Amino acid sequence: MPDYPKTLQHTPIAGVDEAGRGPLAGPVCAAAVILDPARPIAGIGDSKKLSPARRERLEPLIREQALAWSVAWAGTEEIDRLNILQATMLAMRRAVESLRIRPSKVLIDGNRCPELDIAAEAVIGGDGSVPVIGAASILAKVARDRFMVELDAECPGYGFAKHKGYPTREHLEALARLGPCRRHRLSFAPLSKAHSSAH
Repeated sequence: MPDYPKTLQHTPIAGVDEAGRGPLAGPVCAAAVILDPARPIAGIGDSKKLSPARRERLEPLIREQALAWSVAWAGTEEIDRLNILQATMLAMRRAVESLRIRPSKVLIDGNRCPELDIAAEAVIGGDGSVPVIGAASILAKVARDRFMVELDAECPGYGFAKHKGYPTREHLEALARLGPCRRHRLSFAPLSKAHSSAH
């Protein structure tokens, strides 16, 4: 694998990652980050492997010290209309296009890239091995978690603040009891069954 962090010293390379592909509710969030090689941030890694407290500490540092960053979304309606993969690609494209600095290349966590007019490369496991992707994973995860905490107040009873929309037993039981809210992804299997049985 190329030495991506060293490459960052010479050209503005953006890292991109998403949060929220697996949940049954809420938007998918993508972040794009261009780190400043003169201001390294210790402790960046895959957001899923960091504690919530660690992510909350790193997130403002990334926003403050990065050369550029952006967070973008694809909403529930777009997920249902396009499918989750295409909605994720859309959110990633929006994040890259919102950067105030145009990168020379984009490194994307996973095995596929959105359509961009910039050179892009997919890096499997990049959120844990490439700092600029790890930084994007932290911004995306923190932003989406905050959204789901706010959604818990808007749509009480489902436990969104706790499980962030993922299909936990608590969430599935609430769905069976309350039915879906307007922020649920009706195209996802547990929802499509509940939705069809309610009509």
